[in-house]
Amino acid sequence: MSSDARASGSRATPAEPAPAALRFGYGTNGLADLRLGDALSLLADLGYDGVGLTLDHMHLDPLAPDLAALTRRVAHRLDALGLGVTVETGARYVLDPRRKHGPSLLDPDPGDRARRVGLLLRAVRVAADLGAHAVHCFSGIVPDGTDTDTAWKRLAETLMPVLDAAASAGVPLAVEPEPGHLLATLADFHHLRRTLGDPEPLGLTLDIGHCQCLEPLPPADCVRAAAPWLRHVQIEDMRRGVHEHLPFGDGEIDFPPVLAALAAAGYQGLTVVELPRHSHAGPHYAGRSLPFLRHAEQTAATVSPHPAPAHQQAAPPHGAPSTTPEGSSTP
Repeated sequence: MSSDARASGSRATPAEPAPAALRFGYGTNGLADLRLGDALSLLADLGYDGVGLTLDHMHLDPLAPDLAALTRRVAHRLDALGLGVTVETGARYVLDPRRKHGPSLLDPDPGDRARRVGLLLRAVRVAADLGAHAVHCFSGIVPDGTDTDTAWKRLAETLMPVLDAAASAGVPLAVEPEPGHLLATLADFHHLRRTLGDPEPLGLTLDIGHCQCLEPLPPADCVRAAAPWLRHVQIEDMRRGVHEHLPFGDGEIDFPPVLAALAAAGYQGLTVVELPRHSHAGPHYAGRSLPFLRHAEQTAATVSPHPAPAHQQAAPPHGAPSTTPEGSSTP
């Protein structure tokens, strides 16, 4: 203690520990032209901390009859490479070769809804066997002829058995607000949470690009608002009002404040690069993305963690064509 501190009778205040480094991953839906083993080796070699593993036919097929054995092999490979993992369920045609992301949790046919529930239950088992930090899912687009109240009721009912399974497995279910879907915004997530009675296994997947696309608050403020429920993060660049996942630097997002907000929130799950439309050059974009994020993270150390909240220019309303080019209804 300094002489000045002793003279005043005060105690020196220890410095606050620096936030832990964020953990970055890359989504396998952006490496769809690679075998899964090759994709995992690539990410480890590039220095990624983990992988967002989309269950799909070309990687870990959730409908394979030997799924348990396949999952064990993937778990051993992840462990050998030192990669963390989150399980994602956004494969385009894994359940239906003719309907993108179909069937959904909102389909009028109970049997079709049950098929989507079955996929999510399998995803929970896979996540538990892999030691994943979360299982990701989304609501789906409201079908033609279905009113909104009915759609919310279907979503709540179909998610209940999945949440029960997630609770038993000890793996949170992280629902993603998706532009053009029934559950499109953070406000919609809170509507679902209240409808279900705020169940402990229910968490949030926050896609930073979607915040830029649709939310009234800037992405860094969205992170702060979502922090208590944050279980998984996806990240890419994007422009206001246009749902198009872009490589870093091609959109409008200021990333250091976003990463500063994630660090200040104490988020320690994976932050996964989400570039599904860039699989044709997946290794190239995986190689570019991590240095960009690490540089932004270093810059974030100089950013004030609590700037004054701001509002973005209004985006088009839910379901407007300019918000849905990468949603479930278009190729």
